[in-house]
Amino acid sequence: MKTSILYSEIKTQFGKKFNFLKDKPEETVDSTLKACWQCASGNPMSAEEAIKHPLPALNDKQLKQLYSLLEKRLKNVPLAHIVGRQNFLGIEFLSDKRALIPRKETEILGKKAVELSFELAKNRDSLRVMDICCGSGNLGLSVAHLNPKVQLFASDLSEEAVELAKDNTNVLQLGPRSVILAGDLFSAFDNNEYWESVDLVICNPPYISSAKVTKMDEEISGHEPVLAFDGGMFGFKIIQNVIEKAPTYLRKGGWLIFEVGSGQGEFIMKMCERTEKYEDVTPITDEIGNIRVIAARKNQKE
Repeated sequence: MKTSILYSEIKTQFGKKFNFLKDKPEETVDSTLKACWQCASGNPMSAEEAIKHPLPALNDKQLKQLYSLLEKRLKNVPLAHIVGRQNFLGIEFLSDKRALIPRKETEILGKKAVELSFELAKNRDSLRVMDICCGSGNLGLSVAHLNPKVQLFASDLSEEAVELAKDNTNVLQLGPRSVILAGDLFSAFDNNEYWESVDLVICNPPYISSAKVTKMDEEISGHEPVLAFDGGMFGFKIIQNVIEKAPTYLRKGGWLIFEVGSGQGEFIMKMCERTEKYEDVTPITDEIGNIRVIAARKNQKE
């Protein structure tokens, strides 16, 4: 049977059965089917990448594997876990249950972090970047991958997430420019080698309130680590700690940049301003005007 005809038949069979989450807009019927198809063929890739490629012919064994992968997806196993890949800023990352699956909305933070890294690297031979709550490493590693002047220091409370981040470091061949350690926020780097020496701190912290975490879709709550979502009673606990501690590590004029939940922006900007440790506290909005990222520059004068 021709590949195109077989694809159409499978799309008819499965297409209306999938459940898609709003925070994964890259996942559609076609991108899901094509990602599973590529994976079954022995060439795993993300949904975003798979949509760009022609479909290879499948033998009987591979076709059986394809049906097995699609059945997993119908049982709410995340597509990124099924194919083992997730695309972020055009880079293919390994993805599994050890850490949060990178989301498209976080590319707002990633793009701004890359932009800041190039601004800070002007007339500099190297740049120190910290990725706190690094998860799979997608933020810090993207910046390091795209900006060759970056020396990355990343940490996560979860040792499993750290191992996944190290796996991604190896895939991207960034080992010589990366140090990834387990630790609570900045604790892994709490010594004078890092104090007031970092140019850019990036953080995508847990920011969902504890009460809302228990109500998340089963695709998320059943497969992704709760630690990556739970921001405490009001969703501000970890963000507040990052805001307070980052100046200890930032150079004068260095930047802290982090993601916030929809509706949290104004309050958290005031939180930054009240510390009196930052200047140029700047909101970055999504396409509909919600503040999703805050950049705050450490005071250049003390």
